[in-house]
Amino acid sequence: GHVRIWSTEAIYNAADPNYGKPKQLASMSHHSGTIHTVRFSPNGKYLASGADDKIVCIYVLDPNPPSHAATFGTNEAPPVENWRIFRRLIGHDNDVQDLGWAYDSSILVSVGLDSKVVVWSGYTFEKLKTITTHQSHVKGITFDPANKYFATASDDRSVQVFRFTPPGPNSTAYDQTNNFTREKEIKDPFVGSPITTYFRRCSWSPDGQHIGCVNAVNGPVSSVAIIERGAWAGDIALIGHELPVEACAFCPRLWSSVPPENQTRTASGQLSGLVTVIACAGQDKSISVWITSNSRPIIIAQELAAKSISDLAWSADGTHLFATSLDGSIIALVFGDRELGYRASIEENQKALARFGGGRKAAGLIESPANLLLEEMSKKEEMRGAEDRMGALMGDGGAAAQTNKTLVATQSENHVNGVKFPLTNGQVNGDSGPKLTDSQTIPGTPKETKDKDATVQVAQSAGAERIKQRITITKDGKKRVAPLLVSSSNVGESALPRTQLRVSHSASQCPSNEAPQSILDLSRPYDGLPKGGLGAVILGNRRKLAVIEGDEEGIAEKRVAAASRDGAIPILQNNVEGLVLAQPAPSTGQTQVPEFIRPAVVNPSLTVSSLRLAVPKLRTVITRRFDPLIMQNVASGKQEKEADVVLDVKNPTGPSPTGRYEDREPARISVCHKDQPIWMDFLPKSVLLVASGYGFWAAACEDGTIYAWSPGGRRLMNAIVLESQPAILEARDSWLLCITAVGLAYVWDVHTLSSPHPPVSVAPILDAATQYLSTHTTKAPAITSANLNSKGRIVIGLTNGDGYAYSPSLYCWQRLSEVWWAVISQYWNSADSSVADLKKSNGNTKDTSSDLTSAGIISFLEKHTSYETHLRGRAYSAQRLVKSLLSREGYETFEASVSIGHLENRLAAAVLLGAKQEFQSNLLVYAKRLGAEGAKVKAEELLRSLLGVADDVGDLKVSNDGSGGEDHFWGTSKGMLCGWPRKELLQGVVLVLGKHRDLQRMVAPYATLLGVSVDGIAD
Repeated sequence: GHVRIWSTEAIYNAADPNYGKPKQLASMSHHSGTIHTVRFSPNGKYLASGADDKIVCIYVLDPNPPSHAATFGTNEAPPVENWRIFRRLIGHDNDVQDLGWAYDSSILVSVGLDSKVVVWSGYTFEKLKTITTHQSHVKGITFDPANKYFATASDDRSVQVFRFTPPGPNSTAYDQTNNFTREKEIKDPFVGSPITTYFRRCSWSPDGQHIGCVNAVNGPVSSVAIIERGAWAGDIALIGHELPVEACAFCPRLWSSVPPENQTRTASGQLSGLVTVIACAGQDKSISVWITSNSRPIIIAQELAAKSISDLAWSADGTHLFATSLDGSIIALVFGDRELGYRASIEENQKALARFGGGRKAAGLIESPANLLLEEMSKKEEMRGAEDRMGALMGDGGAAAQTNKTLVATQSENHVNGVKFPLTNGQVNGDSGPKLTDSQTIPGTPKETKDKDATVQVAQSAGAERIKQRITITKDGKKRVAPLLVSSSNVGESALPRTQLRVSHSASQCPSNEAPQSILDLSRPYDGLPKGGLGAVILGNRRKLAVIEGDEEGIAEKRVAAASRDGAIPILQNNVEGLVLAQPAPSTGQTQVPEFIRPAVVNPSLTVSSLRLAVPKLRTVITRRFDPLIMQNVASGKQEKEADVVLDVKNPTGPSPTGRYEDREPARISVCHKDQPIWMDFLPKSVLLVASGYGFWAAACEDGTIYAWSPGGRRLMNAIVLESQPAILEARDSWLLCITAVGLAYVWDVHTLSSPHPPVSVAPILDAATQYLSTHTTKAPAITSANLNSKGRIVIGLTNGDGYAYSPSLYCWQRLSEVWWAVISQYWNSADSSVADLKKSNGNTKDTSSDLTSAGIISFLEKHTSYETHLRGRAYSAQRLVKSLLSREGYETFEASVSIGHLENRLAAAVLLGAKQEFQSNLLVYAKRLGAEGAKVKAEELLRSLLGVADDVGDLKVSNDGSGGEDHFWGTSKGMLCGWPRKELLQGVVLVLGKHRDLQRMVAPYATLLGVSVDGIAD
């Protein structure tokens, strides 16, 4: 196929025999199939063409003259203009049927027979998005002159209207995830329309008010449907063609039937009585021209071509109409003066489009003063949070601390809005500065508020300056200031975090945020030590046997070969001279006491159990250093100093005095304080495990019994008898956890002698459903950690990286952390302070440990998942799968959807565990992401959930009653949610969502209900 560029001037002067300029300006043959559409960009820089070779070609005009003449062996005229290929866009799986440019040339949209609508960047020609909402061939595309919508026509008998925001020059597919959303699907005018047409080229009127859609039907008659903007209804139909219409085109200019001297203007300054002109053509080989002031066509031209007319195009001045036919001909129609009416100026087009936002940047419009105040309050809260985080890093307590003080003195002077105040005696840097006198007032500031306002203003500006400037020192000792962009715009490139899988050096430690974190390299799997251990790394693992004197027959080598043949691994020593057979160590005459005595006796119940956990070996001495009278404060991150109280257990090691196993010596338990014995007790069976909680000691014996003592040595209850030996014993506050060898988990409150739920099996979280499908015993994931939170919830981590918690209200296990989030979510181990940093109380000593319930458990489980994933190399294969999915069609929103799901998983986990601080932190991050993605449905659902169940926003009232009932249910109307007042949570979410203008209409009623938009700024 060839793309030919013709001179319109030569066509206009075709009847002039004296006109000698060439008609054909250039010819390009870069397609391997039939070309279906060509479109110039509105800025005149590019030309796009689409063909049935599934490729879109972009051409650009080279200012240099053509370097070649006509193609050899053809009758082609030599090229006049030098058009060269610029890009070849590959994104369709079938023929490309139509193309459309945005009116600002920011995007190019291609449609084809593969039912896809592909959006390309008009700057870089990168594929921004693939839309697959149509169910059949897409054959037409048109753009709104106001640059707000574009419409596509398909053989599924529908026209779909999509809303879009013009992307910037550096926009990527990731930034445009939420752009190009479907606004409306129109089906009524096309019910029963034929699907035999090859094109469905629709057109948008120059005033932006109507869309002309071809191949519509009005009863049994073919017609052209006129769709009205906003209502998106097709009440007007152009009837007259005998066969289906395949193309229509609105004239780009507005017309009037009244002479310019008699025209009047409306109150908005626009000329009254302006009309639009539309041309229609199709399979009946005729062209009809309609004007909106007449109910009949003003022009009908029949039998213009031998085959169907495939496309229409108007000249820029609206006086010429060009048509192409499937017979290969081009028809030009010229309209005389006042044949269409009196042409309006191009400024009238801009005035008509102004009411739809044409000519303005797509940043959204403020709909009311309340929305403007809400946006300003949201930006102020965002800046205040940034100053607090920067202040915490700088060690000055943040902007909040600065506002409680007056200005910080610099050397010998204090500055307030340009007024200098010397420091008096007794004042140092950081102390309260001098107060303003009546003669030193700040202009325009009331006397009673001048000190406070000046302090806040300068402190905030200083904090903002610290945020914007980041000073680094180079190798040569020079200082460099790196600016930090703080933007609150929701249009353009995304500032959302990218995917990072971070690995902590210790899953049990929580390093500070200032400490550097290593990033897991997923480009290669984890390599452990080679066979042979560390010695093989130094000396190698392919060494020969050492030559031994007197061993001419090679007896040692034969022994090694024979042992290896049977599948055994011979024990060899890697010496300097080579490998030699290991020799037994010489006896020293004194047998050392082993670390453990023997394996524990196994209960017969293990022989019939489908789940078997390893039982700890029986040790000679068990020591536990802990003071049960000191409350554990793990949630707050405080580490208590080593306690002086020690629990010491000594199990019998010698034989029984009577020779009978039943008569062996008892186990001795002693508690000492600074080497002074407090109490001592004896147990008839050997002790396997010990634990200590707040106000009690606990010990588990090998016969499956558990004992508990008070700090003074008083037994708190009778011995608890279990069905098998204990495998894990942990304590937290007043709670005691025991997991037995058959996988049953018990939880008791030692103070109240009660249990929150019956014993639960850990088999579901150990992949029992898949592991036990085989006939033989298989290895399942092992338990690496089992803990309790302050509410008695069981939290377990496995070797496969998964983290679980048991819900006593649902009576089932719930997965809180897994590798799925680690390799996909953008918030995994995020370094964003709003995620990783839990909000600290600002000097408030009234906060109790209950406010920090389970704080850090979710982050602990995620660090554990990263550690196990890194250790076992599972992230490499998972990352390969994710990368392959991201490049497939239909997975454009894969990463964003999983990231939002990860935040929702964190919120659900915080509610389950009662983690107050983590719930608020992740809730604000979740709201921030919903605003960036423009997820209106989820955002409104979140706001209603924070308020409670109600049918109308106007009927909602925020309850401040936090007494009574559970506070971990979203749908209840209780005044508290996860330890927070619902009003406080709702206010934070409203401030986060308030800066996004596409959500302000939805957020405004909630802001009015809370009084945020007005009262917040007044404060």
